[in-house]
Amino acid sequence: MRRSMKIATAGVALFGLIALAGCTTDPSVAPAESENPEEAAETTEWFDQELFDKQDEERGVEPQGPADEPYLQHINAEMVDTAEFASDGAKKACFANASISNPWRQTGWITMNEQLKVLQDAGAISEMETRDAKDSDDTQIADIDYFIAEGGCDVFLISPNSTAAMTPAVERACETGKPVVVFDRGVNTDCPVTFIHPIGGFAWGIDTAEFLIDNLEEGDKVVALRILPGVDVLEHRWAGAEKLFEEAGIEAVDHFTGADPTEIKSIISDELAKGDVDGIWMDAGDGAVAAIEAFEDAGVDYPVMTGEDEMSFLRKWKDTGLTGLAPVYSNFQWRTPLLAAQMIFAGEEVPKEWVLPQKPITEAELDDYLAANEGMPDGHYAKFGGENLPGYPTVWQERQIP
Repeated sequence: MRRSMKIATAGVALFGLIALAGCTTDPSVAPAESENPEEAAETTEWFDQELFDKQDEERGVEPQGPADEPYLQHINAEMVDTAEFASDGAKKACFANASISNPWRQTGWITMNEQLKVLQDAGAISEMETRDAKDSDDTQIADIDYFIAEGGCDVFLISPNSTAAMTPAVERACETGKPVVVFDRGVNTDCPVTFIHPIGGFAWGIDTAEFLIDNLEEGDKVVALRILPGVDVLEHRWAGAEKLFEEAGIEAVDHFTGADPTEIKSIISDELAKGDVDGIWMDAGDGAVAAIEAFEDAGVDYPVMTGEDEMSFLRKWKDTGLTGLAPVYSNFQWRTPLLAAQMIFAGEEVPKEWVLPQKPITEAELDDYLAANEGMPDGHYAKFGGENLPGYPTVWQERQIP
C-alpha cells in the first residue's frame, strides 16, 4: 500500500539539467495517454513484445563475471572468438561519442578517461582520440568517416547518437577490418565485434511500473514525466511501463518536459489542480527534485515516485522519506568498451551482445549508496563503478570534464 508523508517545509533547490539520456532504437506500442495527440501517435511504434519479454527475463538472471567488477559482468552471453585481432603492443583507440551534453554522459566520460589511464599504464592502449558529435547525427557521421580516412585507428569505439542514421557509418568502420565496439545505444547491424549495453529500456519500465503498482491502488493516478520523444531507450521505458499501468488499472498520463525544472513544476501544479496525484514516474532522473518540490509548494502528500540513481534524487528521497525507487541505466558501462578493446587485442573471447546488469537502488540500499558517494556533486550517478580507479574520488568530485 502507498506510504506518503505530509510536507513540513518547502525546498528551494532547483538544479540545472540537460536533455538527452543514454539510448538505442526498435519498434511497435499502444498509444500513450499524452496531452498531445501527435506525441501519442509517435509512441505507437515503440512496443516490442519479444524485446519486452527478453529484458523481463534478463532482470532475473544472475550475471556471469567478477562479483566486484559489474562492468565486466554479462548476461546470457554468446561469446565470440577474437583471435583474428590478436596483436602485441599498445593500440590507438578512436572514439566517436554522441555527446557529453548531460550529467549521465559526463559522469561516464570522466570514468572512461580514468580507465584509459590504467590501460595506458599497462601498455594496452597508447591513446584515445575522441570526437564529440554534440548530439548531431551529421557531425557523428563525419567524425566516423574522419577516423576511417585518417587510417591510424586500431579500434573504433562508437556511442551512436541515433540508431538508423548511424548504421551506415558503423558499417563503413567495420569494412576497414579493424575491430568496432558499439556501446550505450545500438545500430541496425551486427558487424561490430561487440555491442555493450545494460539490459535496456523495457527492463527499466518493468522495474518502475511494478514498484508503483505495488505501492498504489487500482484507480490511482500516476503522472509520467518524459524527457523527449524518439529516443529508443526512453520510448521503451515508457512503452513497458504504460502496458503494465493499463493492465493494473492505474490511470497514467504522460508529459514531455525537456528536463526543464520550471516546466516540470508547472506540469505537476496543473495536474494537482485537477485532483490527487498518487505517483510520479520518470524516464530519467533529470528534474526529479523539481517534481518533488512541486508537491511541497502545493502542501500535499508526497507521491510514490521513481527517479534515477543521480545523487540529487537520492538525497531528496532520503530527506523527504517518500516511498521511492531509483532505477539505473548502468553508468559503469563507460569502462567496458576500453576493457573490451584490451580483451580483443589479447585474442580473448568477448560477448557478441554484452548485456550488463541493471539493478535499481531500493530503499533498503539507499543509505549505503548515499554513504558511498558522500561528497559527490548532485549530477553524479551512484552506480558509476569507478571506485577502484586511481582518480577516485577526487576527479568525480571536481567534475572537470576532460
